[in-house]
Amino acid sequence: MTGAWGHLLRSLHLKTLSLWIPKTCFSLKARAFWTSVTRCGLHTKPSMPPCDFTPERYQSLAYSRVLEIHKQHLSPVHTAYFPEPLLLHQGHVEWLFDHEGNRYLDFFSGIVTVSVGHCHPKVNAAAQRQLGRLWHTSSVFFHPLIHEYAEKLSALLPEPLKVVFLVNSGSEANDLAMLMARAHSNSTDIISFRGAYHGCSPYTLGLTNVGIYKMDLPHGMGCQPTMCPDIFHGPWGGSHCRDSPVQTIRKCSCAPDCCQAKDQYIEQFKDTLSTSVAKSIAGFFAEPIQGVNGVVQYPKGFLKEAFELVRERGGVCIADEVQTGFGRLGSHFWGFQTHDVLPDIVTMAKGIGNGFPMAAVVTTPDIAKSLTKRMLHFNTFGGNPMACAVGSAVLEVIKEENLQENSQEVGTYMLLKLAKLRDEFEIVGDVRGKGLMIGIEMVKDKESRQPLPREEVNQIHHDCKCMGLLIGRGGLFSQTFRIAPSMCITKPEVDFAVEVFRSALIQHMERRAK
Repeated sequence: MTGAWGHLLRSLHLKTLSLWIPKTCFSLKARAFWTSVTRCGLHTKPSMPPCDFTPERYQSLAYSRVLEIHKQHLSPVHTAYFPEPLLLHQGHVEWLFDHEGNRYLDFFSGIVTVSVGHCHPKVNAAAQRQLGRLWHTSSVFFHPLIHEYAEKLSALLPEPLKVVFLVNSGSEANDLAMLMARAHSNSTDIISFRGAYHGCSPYTLGLTNVGIYKMDLPHGMGCQPTMCPDIFHGPWGGSHCRDSPVQTIRKCSCAPDCCQAKDQYIEQFKDTLSTSVAKSIAGFFAEPIQGVNGVVQYPKGFLKEAFELVRERGGVCIADEVQTGFGRLGSHFWGFQTHDVLPDIVTMAKGIGNGFPMAAVVTTPDIAKSLTKRMLHFNTFGGNPMACAVGSAVLEVIKEENLQENSQEVGTYMLLKLAKLRDEFEIVGDVRGKGLMIGIEMVKDKESRQPLPREEVNQIHHDCKCMGLLIGRGGLFSQTFRIAPSMCITKPEVDFAVEVFRSALIQHMERRAK
């Protein structure tokens, strides 16, 4: 690693993690900082880009009291990152501040949710205006904002996807889409990929095929998994197969304009249709890029052919855009457009409200009528005035600030820089993604592609946090780092993030050598 160290020392500034330290608390902050440095080693940290925002001083619960309350009164399911979970206090655009005033570059955006930046002034202003005007009515009365928002949202989708159902979360949206598919087709069976995540409600658990979310009790009846056409881990696929600026290093015999891997995976999909479902099916759910499974991309052309096969069986095709929608992939506003397909139903959440709880299902008039013939669909909070005000402001910001174009430019820039790390480090097995939805898969070695042990990935993750970078995790073994920042990030912030990640990898290789 001598060459890597030499490059590191040349490229990194001799500065430490930027901290906000009030004059009244200097000694406390200094002590906390040096404790953090000791935990993470004494390596020089990349210089954090400037931020012209000063957070308010934290004056709420003591950290120890937060841990005590969490243990006594909140879910015992362990979801927090890091042995000492971050206690966050304030956010500003792409930055987060913890209770001690430490600043972090947020490259996971609340699990791919904060689309236009924390506390964006235009979104804040829209929420504050509506807060003083009208919070809630429910759908038994009209208010203009739901009509304005439905018109804006439907204008962003192609014909005949023009009927909008507003709900509150991605799981709820996918629940409703399942009902629609079954009501319209008069069939039950729904297919989804292994590794898919479509929600954690009792209904959508059947669609979700990630082991840690499964139960040993009956749930999600009528759902059937099929092989995920994973170009990196599956039996087929290689260096010509995916729609990304960075291809896998696996070799394949595919030509640039003809993917043989796609044909092999389609045969597996046909096998599922022949053996695991009825002759008539309700539908097929697919994320344009799998999120929770570690930003897994399919071979080019696969979804288009799979949609045709589903429709031959009477099923409808559902695109789960909860993570991929609203311009995040850069080249297109919706992930399904990158596959050159037209779904029958589109579900969306997360980035739709920049962190405000809202979601939507958009479908065709025919499918909407099929649902209303079967049941009176009602949602107390769906499409409330607050959500619609926020949702409209988010759409305006995406357009006015050219955030889709920024996702394309800055995301491609980041992917190409991360690909150089893959070429440098044996434990970086794959770099993949599109726009600002990126996965970095950690492996024992490139030949075996076996996942790097969780405790080693945990340490790299923790080191990144100590240097001021927050990234996510995914994959069946939590072996993939997920990068999905707000769409307003800049190239200097990418440079910092890549420097931090490279420094964390070097520290890890040093630990291994010892």
